[in-house]
Amino acid sequence: MMASAGMAATPSTAPVTIVIADDHQIFREGLRKLLEATPGFRVVGDAADGAEAIRKVRELSPDVLLLDLSMPRMHGLDTLRDLAEQHGKTRILLLTAEIEKPQLVTALQLGARGAVMKESASALLLKAIYCVLNGEYWVGRESVSDLITAMRTSDQDKSRANAGRGYQLTERELQIMTLIVGAAGNKEIADKLGISEKTVKHHLTNIFDKVGVSTRLELAMFAIQRRIEKPDSGADN
Repeated sequence: MMASAGMAATPSTAPVTIVIADDHQIFREGLRKLLEATPGFRVVGDAADGAEAIRKVRELSPDVLLLDLSMPRMHGLDTLRDLAEQHGKTRILLLTAEIEKPQLVTALQLGARGAVMKESASALLLKAIYCVLNGEYWVGRESVSDLITAMRTSDQDKSRANAGRGYQLTERELQIMTLIVGAAGNKEIADKLGISEKTVKHHLTNIFDKVGVSTRLELAMFAIQRRIEKPDSGADN
């Protein structure tokens, strides 16, 4: 999993606001008690179905939406599709009893920041929330390479024309981005391209700045979602 522990809000900062969307009232109440017992967290609303979740997010603009996939009236993925069109600040974390890899891939492509299983320990849920608040993705038990492969496969029939247009990426940066999509590490990239690891790190810093991401997983997802890929990622002649 890709995650970094964050710090809870202090009394001098605004609390992290959360909306819980789940069709089981007992589960919502228990989760509310857990979160409100955590310093710096404040549950500002809850919803019993997808349509209500959309309404609460629009009204309250929370920092985090904990969203169950299986709900009446509107499925979690349909809820995500609707919320994705709003481009709001809310970061969405799926909280579900089970999820198949294709569903997870679709959810991430629709803007979810990850998924936590309901059976997980409370500490794991809190860590996942801190992770998405820090702008990262929480991918649970899925390995990054498996997830990236699934995302590439889901888009394999789509055009990858105009790679890098609008982001001012150099040929070398496109090569490195393509290798990142393949889950290559810095040493592997350096060996593949015949450059030093220090140079790889320098290029990655520039790429992160240009496209507005902060982690390798975010960069890989960025490249896949926008179909930015350089077919020839070998060393320059």
